[in-house]
Amino acid sequence: MSTKESGLTIQEVVKLTGLTSRTLRWYDELGVVVPERDSRSDYRRYRSGQLKDLQQVIFLRELDFPLAQIKRILSDPGFNRRKALEQQVELLTDKRRRMDKMLATIALALSEERGEYTMKDTERFQGFDFSHNPHEKEARLRWGDEAVDTANERLGSMDERQKIGMSESMKTLFTELAAIRQMDPTSMLAQQAIGRWYELLNTMGTYTPEMFANLGRLYVEDQRFTQNIDSYGAGLARFMCDAMGAFQESGKSNSKK
Repeated sequence: MSTKESGLTIQEVVKLTGLTSRTLRWYDELGVVVPERDSRSDYRRYRSGQLKDLQQVIFLRELDFPLAQIKRILSDPGFNRRKALEQQVELLTDKRRRMDKMLATIALALSEERGEYTMKDTERFQGFDFSHNPHEKEARLRWGDEAVDTANERLGSMDERQKIGMSESMKTLFTELAAIRQMDPTSMLAQQAIGRWYELLNTMGTYTPEMFANLGRLYVEDQRFTQNIDSYGAGLARFMCDAMGAFQESGKSNSKK
């Protein structure tokens, strides 16, 4: 089905994608995929560009990207659709490989429960691989290869003592931030503390103030981050997000002086 010259109506896109009209309107309201408007009827019209963006949204949602992050990815002037698709193929292929292994392990476990098979200890955990960073490829899609490679190189050059020291520094700083999380995130004390987080991150990678603020938004958009950070104190992720945003804004203000 090719896109008509006038574009597809919302009902035609519903039929084409399987998404509901409510979801499409929601994406429109959020500014994630904004269709054109018919000048005469004001109806939504989806042309080729919007359908490509919608395809990206579906792919990225399947990879558990939050909508706010998807919106920033698609609106980034440096967004490369071909590279994004290639990285999505890798992510989805890895996901399928893990799922296939886990399904095979579950099938053996079921056979054992039925009395048909006795699992070896080495078979019980096939498909569960904790030896690598499960979010690295997602990070490459979000931040780019250079940023991830730099971080990996710096972490790889640390010896065990340095890594333990880094981990302890992070725990100490998160504990300090949790203790002041009820304060105004723009206050001097909050900005001094979040500035130390910015400095610590830059010992592991290269973060501009803008990247720092974007990372802060991820703390509240991605529940995996939120849960880990809020383990130090409920609401810490939101406090850090706001403080990191204020840190970027203060840098902009200082650059204008």
